[in-house]
Amino acid sequence: MTRDMDLVREILLAIDGHERGYAPQQMKFEGFTDEQIGYHVYILGQAGLLEVADASSIDGSSPKAIPINLTWAGHEFLANAREQSHWLQAKKLMKGAGEGSFQIWQSVLTKVVMNSLGL
Repeated sequence: MTRDMDLVREILLAIDGHERGYAPQQMKFEGFTDEQIGYHVYILGQAGLLEVADASSIDGSSPKAIPINLTWAGHEFLANAREQSHWLQAKKLMKGAGEGSFQIWQSVLTKVVMNSLGL
């Protein structure tokens, strides 16, 4: 399954916007299956952006996890990715790089935010 950075952002935003700091019980996003969401939650846990509970099973079709809450790193990523105009500008810049690594995404988002501040 291919990582989708738009889904990554949507998951993080949904958890960040949920009251009391915990993830919502159910997350649905238009255009994405439960399997895609579960997999992306799983890899967000691997990346350290979410605290998760592994919900994978041997007979499952792909790894999946249940989100618990955002980590410090998750909040840090969202600090740069939350603003829609910053996100769209970073996506436009990343288009030429193919998928691009997560570190590059973070760097591009940081530069977009710094540019918006005139730095």
